[in-house]
Amino acid sequence: MRPYICFLIMFLASGVLCVTCSSFPTKEVWALTTFKEAIYEDPHLVLSNWNALDADPCGWSGITCNKERQHVIKINISGSSLKGFLAPEMSQVTYLQELTLRKNNLIGTIPKEFGLLKFLKVLDLGMNQLTGPIPAELGNLTSLVKINLQSNGLSGSLPAELGNLKNLSELILDRNKLQGPVPAENDSSFVAKIHGTNDSRTSVTGLCGASQLKVVDLSYNFLVGSIPKCLEYLPSSSFQGNCLREKDAKQRPIRQCGPQPSRSHQAPSLKHHSFKDAAKHQKASKPAWLLALEIATGIMAGSLFLVAILTAFQRCRSKPAIIIPWKKSGSEKEQLMVYVDSELLKDVTKFGRQELEVSCEDFSNIIGSSPDSIVYKGTMRGGPEIAVISLCIKEQHWTGYLELYFQREVADLARLNHENVGKLLGYCRESSPFTRMLVFEYASNGTLYEHLHYGEGSQLSWTRRMRIILGIAQGLKYLHAELEPPFTISELSSSSVYLTEDFSPKLVDFESWKMILTRSEKNSGSIGNNGPACLLLNSLEKRHLDIQGNIHSFGILLLEIVSGKPPYCKDKGCLIDWARDYLELPEVMSYIVDPELKHFSYDDLKVICEVISLCTHTDFSKRPSMKEISLMLESKIDTSVAIELKSSSLAWAELALSS
Repeated sequence: MRPYICFLIMFLASGVLCVTCSSFPTKEVWALTTFKEAIYEDPHLVLSNWNALDADPCGWSGITCNKERQHVIKINISGSSLKGFLAPEMSQVTYLQELTLRKNNLIGTIPKEFGLLKFLKVLDLGMNQLTGPIPAELGNLTSLVKINLQSNGLSGSLPAELGNLKNLSELILDRNKLQGPVPAENDSSFVAKIHGTNDSRTSVTGLCGASQLKVVDLSYNFLVGSIPKCLEYLPSSSFQGNCLREKDAKQRPIRQCGPQPSRSHQAPSLKHHSFKDAAKHQKASKPAWLLALEIATGIMAGSLFLVAILTAFQRCRSKPAIIIPWKKSGSEKEQLMVYVDSELLKDVTKFGRQELEVSCEDFSNIIGSSPDSIVYKGTMRGGPEIAVISLCIKEQHWTGYLELYFQREVADLARLNHENVGKLLGYCRESSPFTRMLVFEYASNGTLYEHLHYGEGSQLSWTRRMRIILGIAQGLKYLHAELEPPFTISELSSSSVYLTEDFSPKLVDFESWKMILTRSEKNSGSIGNNGPACLLLNSLEKRHLDIQGNIHSFGILLLEIVSGKPPYCKDKGCLIDWARDYLELPEVMSYIVDPELKHFSYDDLKVICEVISLCTHTDFSKRPSMKEISLMLESKIDTSVAIELKSSSLAWAELALSS
């Protein structure tokens, strides 16, 4: 009897479980799988157990259900490097209370359909790459307590409808590209006040309506106007880095903000008119002798000023000298007379430190570093994203040689102008605080090294890799053969190749600081203490041109691109040593191809292997120039879409036949 009772209990329990499982809304499962399909890069495989055939998503990574396991109430997937879009279908997760996807690489816009999630309390999409406006439909989510959209690329105005969120206590929107005024109230309320009416039916939809706000951060946007009185209780740091008319909060420079709206359009007052009339009358009543004396004095002062300018100009042409201590010391003997070419940087944009500080979010957005420099990412007002390289050196170690080499490096980089070479936008040179920086146009897709070794290798198809190779070759050909004097990359590698949104390569010489420091130390060591020395700019050691080194590095870079392997591995040694056995043997040549690739062109591979062998030849005289290499690659490699589709179905079959 007892076994029968146990069996009956188990049967009833399984029946209840089946009912529970079958009762889970299919539209929620569909919405979640649609979200997964919109994610095209999941390097940590956090969505690997999101199975569309599973009727119960409560066990999926990042998913929390209610106690009855009938609805999804939380989605929390943070810091997982997900890359993709926000699917509008997520609005079908009807009972969702928390959506946290911060610190990923999500792109695209915030769907307006999110305004249907009426139970949502927390919306955290901060630290992604989202663009477009903040949907006004979010003002319908009256249960919202927290909104965090910081560190994205959101634009447009701040929706006044956010004032409808009576329970909102935290609004974090810093480090975006939001424009326009901070909304305090809606238009109808404003019109009512102008006409002297007080209609109780008029609802306040600006931020003044969100009466529970305790934490607000609107810093580092492009907001204009003034801070609403209802928000004056917030710290000034909540509004810094904007274009507001505030003296307390640190704001952007005027040239980043553009024209500001005027405070009022009132006509000048009668008092103002009377003051102007009195001034005119006073000017007209001056005696003639006083006017003549003023004119004569003005002419004499202008003449003296003109003579002074001409004299200074002549001195600058003959001896444009400034004294810069090559070593910080109180001794006059350790001073170096440096002759600086005043025309050297006249055509290069000079940025202020404060301007770059605001653009780079208080220099908090670090995207790279080395013992010699730190690289920050920033966004200029109405302009491109920027990469700012700051030299890591203290003022007491700054020498006259370093100053000259810095100026020459800026001038040298400023002359580069090619679609496959990183563009120098300008420089920053200030003494308080001591600052030496280079400002480049930022390529938004990161480095080639990151895509080859940390991203999904399949994202770099064979055709895309061939286009990257051709672009790098064209960039090097321009630097070596089309510039006079030529220019070389200090340390050419996959880390010095940045990729744009369409994966077009750009060569950037971020390691040039090392060359500056090396050359300066070499010269500084030769200075004695026998009194002031004289140094001419053209007597400085010129930028080291290592064309053969660039060609050799290009060969290693080609091998890294087609194999997907780093140039050096602690266990296996140098990549080129491993590959030499395969480069010249057609039957095993395909072994160097990245296994992540689903297809490749065997004809392209033969050309690449030939170029690698030529570039890494031990005899320098047998290495071709970049002009010859570029011509060889362009004439033999076809990167058209038709070729890519053809190779997709035939490449591996060709490989099987050849082996």
